[in-house]
Order: sequence, then structure tokens, then C-alpha cells
Amino acid sequence: MNKRAQAVRRFNRFYTRQIGILRDGLLYSPFSLAEARVLYELAHRTAPTAGEIAGVLGLDAGYLSRILRDFKKRSLVRATPSARDARQSLLALTPRGRKAFGALDARSNQEVATLLRPLSTAEQQRLVGALDNVQRLLAARTRSDSGQMNREPVLLRPHRPGDMGWIVHRHGVLYHEEYGWDERFEALVAKVVAEFIEHFDPARERCWVAERAGEIVGCVFLVQKSRTVAQLRLLLVEPSARGIGLGARLVDECIRFARRRGYRKMTLWTNQVLHAARHIYVKAGFVLASEARHHMFGPELVGQTWELDL
Repeated sequence: MNKRAQAVRRFNRFYTRQIGILRDGLLYSPFSLAEARVLYELAHRTAPTAGEIAGVLGLDAGYLSRILRDFKKRSLVRATPSARDARQSLLALTPRGRKAFGALDARSNQEVATLLRPLSTAEQQRLVGALDNVQRLLAARTRSDSGQMNREPVLLRPHRPGDMGWIVHRHGVLYHEEYGWDERFEALVAKVVAEFIEHFDPARERCWVAERAGEIVGCVFLVQKSRTVAQLRLLLVEPSARGIGLGARLVDECIRFARRRGYRKMTLWTNQVLHAARHIYVKAGFVLASEARHHMFGPELVGQTWELDL
């Protein structure tokens, strides 16, 4: 047998023991692993259909139907007919279902924390980085080979705890890998997201996080620069989600939100080297207002301010 395949199987056996998947109930709960995954998707999606859940999890439709039937009997899930298609039902957790998921989620966090506790901070960072690489490599290749990737819907949602750390990390990694920018750019992103959280005004500001199959693949921020001027910040699209119009969609969301909130102008700061992003801004109607050379992130760059009258 191929040694690499043996290594992967060996790790699978090790990890399933570590997290207790083989127990009768996941995390000593009344739920199987499949049931817990369905609960997770219901808790993190807005009115999904059974077909959407089945597609994301790769579950047989009949098997998922039995799980949902059981959840309804236990008053964990409710279904309402879709206004657009009466043949479909929109699913949502009931208060009892959210309570059950909350307990399961808290127990899962506790078990992972126990697993990580013996490791030093540096070892934990190495572990998380390795897991991130495994997930990105396998997910991108599997979906690309099966032709599934571009068919999976990309959902835009508001930010939630944990997102800001991902945003800082991915900006730091991608801009270093693709443009050679140093850690000073990562520090700038960390400062931007910290200010956003500390001064967040939900009536005037937004963060959109793009998800596909439960994985974050992009983000953008719209913040208040003044009462009449909105600022677009931190547009990011993962390499695995490029070429499907996601960047333009995120920018359009910002523009629509700014207009609804009564802003008169939008502004953004970018760099000349970011050709794909600049193409999106030009197509959306932004015009170049000013530019200046700088070395803020290592290489010599041309920073640019773009503006759009709303």
C-alpha cells in the first residue's frame, strides 16, 4: 500500500480516538456525529432548505430526511414553506434546538481546549497552521476535481466571534505569499479590525463574511469615515473562490448599504499592484483621486485613493 495513504489512515485512526468520534453519542450527547453536523449547519445558516444542507454535508437525501423528521419530533427544528417555491421548506432551529446546539457547541469547545492545554502557545499556533493547510489543500483539490466547487453557493453573512482573527491571519499570509508584504501589513489589518469592533455602529457600518460549504472564502468592511463619507476596507477573496465574481459582489454590497444609509460618497485606499481589485473598483464606478509612493509594507508601492459619488 502507498506509504502516504498509510500515513493518512494512521492519522485518521489517531485523531478519531482523540476526539471520541467512536462513542455512542458525540461528546456524551444524545446526538450522533451526523446529527451534530446537521445541527451545526442549521445554527449557522439563515433559513436553509434540506437540499442545501444535504449538499453541504454530502448526506444522502433519505438519511437527512430521517434526521430532520426526528429533530421535528423532538421539537428541535421547525419548517416553513418557501414563498418562492412551495415544494420546498425553509428550516430553522427552535429555541429548544438552539439550546441543544449551544450545549453541544460549548462541550466541543471545552474538549478542544482540553486537547490543546498541554501544548505551548507556539505549539498551538503550529498545530492550527498545519490544520489550516490540510483543510485548504484537500478542500480545494477535492472540489476542483469533482467540478463541485463553482456550483456551491457562496453565502454572505455578518461577522461573528472568531472572524476577525481569520481576517487578520489570511491578509497577512496571502499578501506575503502573493506580493511579498511584511508583517507591518498584518499589523495594519489588526489595527483596522480592532477599531471596527471597538467602535462598531451597526446602523452605519457592516462587515460581510463570505462562506462556501462552511468555509470562509472572503470578506469586506464598510465603515463610517464621516457622516457623509463611507470607507470600503479589507476586501479579500481567497484564491479558491476567485474568478466567480465574489469580489464584485462584496463591493456591490458595500455600495448598496452606503446608499441605503444616506452616505454621499465612498472612498477606499488600495495599491496599484492590486490589479484585480482595481478592476473591480473601476467597473463599479470609482475614480482615482490621488496616489503616492510608499514603503509601508516592505516593497516600493504606489498607494491610491479611489472615490465614488453616491
